[in-house]
Amino acid sequence: MDNALIRRMTIDDVPQVHAIEQATFPLPWSLADFTYEMTSNPVARYVVAEQEGVLLGFAGAHIILDEGHITNVAVIKEARGHGLGRLLMDALMQLAANLGARYLTLEVRASNAAAVALYQSFGFIKVSVRKKYYEDNGEDALLMVCDQLPPAQDDFQEDKTAVE
Repeated sequence: MDNALIRRMTIDDVPQVHAIEQATFPLPWSLADFTYEMTSNPVARYVVAEQEGVLLGFAGAHIILDEGHITNVAVIKEARGHGLGRLLMDALMQLAANLGARYLTLEVRASNAAAVALYQSFGFIKVSVRKKYYEDNGEDALLMVCDQLPPAQDDFQEDKTAVE
């Protein structure tokens, strides 16, 4: 996965992102949800990992003033364990910092040890438990927060809209 490209998600990526979401999560977002994120949600920011025109994963967040909330991070099963989750998180955290976020929050299934370990490696700490958060099985979610974002890049520029 050394030659994977990490870039901003576009509306054209929605079908592949939705397919990854469906294959990853028991309660996946709909195609309409991702279309809304790309076309109408001014706080939504997403990045994708692409290799030879195929999306291998994605990560998204909502950035509101100095707070960011990570909405979802997913990598296709065949590409897991090769550092793509780390690359996506690096890119998303940099983007959030560039947009003025000072900290990020997220919820993760308490049983998802790989994701918890990844988030902890970025400085996320558990601050609370959301009891029976997940509707599919009543599993608890860990609420995690991180205030160790990278410095904003001086040369960062973004279009005025969320749509590229």
